[in-house]
Amino acid sequence: MWYKKGDRIAAFVPNSLESSIALMSTLSTGAIWSSCSPDFGVESVIDRFLQIQPKILIATNGYEYNGKKYPKTNEVVEIIEKITSIEVVIWIDFIQAAIPETSVRNLIWDDCLKEESNGLFFEQMDFNDPIWILYSSGTTGLPKAITHSHGGMLLEHLKYLSLQNDVKVGERFFWYSTTGWMMWNFVHASLLVGATAVIYDGSPAYPNLEFLWKLADEHRINHFGTSAPFLVACMKANLDIKAKYNLQNLRSIGSTGSPLPPEAFDYVYNNIKENLWLCSMSGGTDVCTAFVGSCIERAVYRSEIQCRALGVSLEVWNESGESVLQEMGEMVLTKPMPCMPIYFWNDIDFQRYNASYFELYPNVWRHGDWIEVSEHDGLIIYGRSDATLNRHGVRIGTAEIYNVVNQFKEIKDSLVVNLELKGGAHYMPIFIEMNDGLVLEESLIQEVKNQLKSQYSPRHVPDEFIAIEQIPYTISGKKMEGPVKKILLNMNLEKAYNKDAMRNPESMDFFIKMRDEKGFEI
Repeated sequence: MWYKKGDRIAAFVPNSLESSIALMSTLSTGAIWSSCSPDFGVESVIDRFLQIQPKILIATNGYEYNGKKYPKTNEVVEIIEKITSIEVVIWIDFIQAAIPETSVRNLIWDDCLKEESNGLFFEQMDFNDPIWILYSSGTTGLPKAITHSHGGMLLEHLKYLSLQNDVKVGERFFWYSTTGWMMWNFVHASLLVGATAVIYDGSPAYPNLEFLWKLADEHRINHFGTSAPFLVACMKANLDIKAKYNLQNLRSIGSTGSPLPPEAFDYVYNNIKENLWLCSMSGGTDVCTAFVGSCIERAVYRSEIQCRALGVSLEVWNESGESVLQEMGEMVLTKPMPCMPIYFWNDIDFQRYNASYFELYPNVWRHGDWIEVSEHDGLIIYGRSDATLNRHGVRIGTAEIYNVVNQFKEIKDSLVVNLELKGGAHYMPIFIEMNDGLVLEESLIQEVKNQLKSQYSPRHVPDEFIAIEQIPYTISGKKMEGPVKKILLNMNLEKAYNKDAMRNPESMDFFIKMRDEKGFEI
């Protein structure tokens, strides 16, 4: 064998059967897995993998998206040249294209499968032995190399899939993801409960927004996982899924990635299927699971996540550090979870680890979400606390504004920030991406303002509505309110955001130009 227990195996691969096989093979032999999606920029991949010094790189020669092939051999060669610890590269011929020679040992996936084997081998692991390394978004600095444990992930994923998601033996479990998002790792936990993991690579909207629902119908999927923006996109497109697809096997729809607006709850039950379970959840790469999620014995209330997950000592704290109910505050964990990171790779003396989670409250994990415990003991998430709109001392969750904007089908997407300026002034613009062919007119702006006032308060009304071609997102699908705010407040661009961690780095040009023109004083 070319590697041993503790060696890192890095993968630059699409969401494919080969990728899942490689993951399982790595874990069974005690090596440590780490993956990036092939839509990541080269520097973004190097920023991640260089930290962990992998011995083997599993790489694709390309991938397909929106019906187009994207060759990646040049990028792989560059990665190998920059990361000198790589001794072997195993190529997956994903797009049937030429595979180049490299400066390290070159192997082909199909040839490796043909090699004789001495049979299955499983390395005995300790509870806290590392299982895989995930990464923070890296939008404003070097990504954190978040290292998880075998025992923690085994306990947590077995708990969540069986008890929170109610996944049964023989069922089919699907979650739209890429290998660069923790939900890809999470999908494989369905195997722990005897279910079948359904994998898919490509755009969720190609050839149209109905395609994944068609897949769910044809493949008799029982649990369908996706992101909140996908459900919102289906809602705005007026897709009447239940009129076209049977979905008789579908028991649950999972949603994560960002808060699911209340109108999307209505849409799921009115337009997709009436008798199903909407399992909204929220967690993160930090724990590779959900802090709050689903409970089959509880009712589903619009805009709410059903419960705190089992084994999660979650509280909501106000500015005085007091636990509160039915009031927005900081989400904190007062006791450890089994699946908290064992460390960040190469983080000497846990300096970055402690700064990330325990700097504000000693020995209490602050996750960085604004959250509320509802009257039903459910959870309402208002967005990231570091992107909170602190307007004249009143805290506003970005999700409240997005909930209203999402009600307007003319609007494709939006992003809002609040700038605290010199002399105590505040400036809160909202950037609007319209649907194709539509213009942001004053009449629409007035309608949005009226709804913000009536549904929330006058403080929720932005100071300016600005049309923009595209909203900036990370590769993992997170809106970039924080980096946009830093750009507008004239922070050094290299520290404000990392373009290689973005899905659409060209979108930042608008904000850089706006900063130069406006010249905000802080």
